[in-house]
Amino acid sequence: MTRKEKKARKKLHSTRQLMGIDQFTEYGLKAGKSELVFFLIQPDNLSVLSEEGIRGRVRALTELLHSTESVRMLAVDSRESFQRNKDWYNQRSAHEELPAIRELLRQDAAHLDDIQATTASAREFALVFEMDRQREENVRSQVSRLEKSIRDRGFHVRRAGEQDLMRLLAVYYANDVTTEFFDRFDGESCVTNG
Repeated sequence: MTRKEKKARKKLHSTRQLMGIDQFTEYGLKAGKSELVFFLIQPDNLSVLSEEGIRGRVRALTELLHSTESVRMLAVDSRESFQRNKDWYNQRSAHEELPAIRELLRQDAAHLDDIQATTASAREFALVFEMDRQREENVRSQVSRLEKSIRDRGFHVRRAGEQDLMRLLAVYYANDVTTEFFDRFDGESCVTNG
């Protein structure tokens, strides 16, 4: 197959197919031979816990990860990164001749640092469990057992819904942290609202 044919064929694939996702399911998404189930964990504020409390949280997480097959931990930023903007300010400042303009550029870059510092704890954590597609009749009970197991170890958890999954994928693939609602299909909101 020539490069041109490959490019034309690639255009026919949907975004989901390009990411390797077969479909969204009631519990997560199907990809390849597995169903991936995502649980969102609300992190504890470690600054208010004692050393023993922190050790307990680490121990609980370690036990959870060791006791469960096919689990992955996902940490994504849920805030915007201003690194490109800061790089531009630094670059522009290096070439600027007027001291007053250089000072304004420095202040703008410092302002972006302040914004980023105030949102430094804006991360989302997810546990991703891989379910065997061959045992689909047991998925509901497996998901319930996993959620109970996570809660029993003292974590605040909820199963990710379809919008949560789309948001996690948007952050992972496109660094999109500003979109609040995702259409299942391009233009869906125009057709249903319009």
